[in-house]
Amino acid sequence: MKVTPTTLPEVLILEPRVFGDARGFFTESWNEKVFNEAAGGEFRFVQDNHSRSARGVLRGMHYQLGEQAQGKLVRCVAGAVFDVAVDMRRGSPRFGRWAGVELSAENQRQLWVPPGFAHGFLVLSESADFLYKTTTYYAPQAEGALRWDDPAVGIEWPLDGITPLLAEKDAKAPLLADAKTYD
Repeated sequence: MKVTPTTLPEVLILEPRVFGDARGFFTESWNEKVFNEAAGGEFRFVQDNHSRSARGVLRGMHYQLGEQAQGKLVRCVAGAVFDVAVDMRRGSPRFGRWAGVELSAENQRQLWVPPGFAHGFLVLSESADFLYKTTTYYAPQAEGALRWDDPAVGIEWPLDGITPLLAEKDAKAPLLADAKTYD
């Protein structure tokens, strides 16, 4: 597996080895030992989630706080997305900074978003199937959100002139200055 740090060094792009021929391909999409070596810790995943979204849907920016702080290993298995992580750790020298990468069925990249980071994505293809492995269970009482278009963060979404489709809670998410953060 090839591991590449993003501009946020804790957020990692993981590129599994893919073996392909005329029949198709084979890849090992998950291996706990290899992942923990790459991520530099002992992580246990407890929940898998699958979402399907149409072009222009923007999901995020979400995170969980406290004992329910959640790491996510994400990948796109059909279509393509622009995936983003934002450092929400107030004591970090990179607080409020973001990293983004395209994840697609074609490039088979995965992104490790550790606890302490908000996460979201924009669908670039007609539709996208997106898988999340999470280190803690979903806990609505621990949920935090960050406004997707906060100018203080300045995420450069590849919108190409479209207005993204948002859930109501994402449209009403607070700006970084007012968002819950990790201490």
